[in-house]
Amino acid sequence: MNSATGVLPVAIVIAALVIRTAIGELRRPGSARRQWQFASDRRALAAGAAAAVATVLLGWPQAKGAAIAWALLIGALTAYLVHQATHRP
Repeated sequence: MNSATGVLPVAIVIAALVIRTAIGELRRPGSARRQWQFASDRRALAAGAAAAVATVLLGWPQAKGAAIAWALLIGALTAYLVHQATHRP
């Protein structure tokens, strides 16, 4: 698998998430700000960074540069989930 084909699924998932956020913001103004609050949560960012580092370390031998793209996506999703789990009403 070359790097371009390994990154394409990541780009598609990120585009889908951005579109979902935009549609949600159009329907409920302010929802995007709440959805992206995880970006200022230190605990969530630490968990995301740990997941990203693990992904690069484990994925580099097989995927090379595409492992970095996957690591960024996995790290962001992990941070989002950790933030949601710790800030439930």
